[in-house]
Amino acid sequence: MFEHSTSSQNKISPEFAARLAQLESKEKVRVIVLLQVKDVETHGGKRQSRAERQANMKALRKSAEYSLDEIEKIIKRFDGHPLVKEPNLLGSIPIEITSTGVDALSKSDAVKAVIEDQAIYSEDSIDSPKLQLR
Repeated sequence: MFEHSTSSQNKISPEFAARLAQLESKEKVRVIVLLQVKDVETHGGKRQSRAERQANMKALRKSAEYSLDEIEKIIKRFDGHPLVKEPNLLGSIPIEITSTGVDALSKSDAVKAVIEDQAIYSEDSIDSPKLQLR
């Protein structure tokens, strides 16, 4: 079982934290929560069989779902809701929650990081979303 840690230092970027600080506590934001997942068995560069890959994917999903179960109370307490039914294979899930809920999520040991869910636009065009590489 996960505990609630007192430090959320490295789970939210300083820029996102600054934007959150300017919001009202009940204002909602969309975030991508990276859940803590157990490391799956590695095979030291050995090619995995289909069955081994599927077993690893199943273990990752189960671990992410366990972490999601652990933060469910936080999500509900801060008037939030997941935007999809289950975490993806990378252990992330988009959530809409109040700005104070983001801070609470970041303090949970079931959460690896909280990232602002936002479109990324190129400097050339504000109308069309494009990945900006630097």
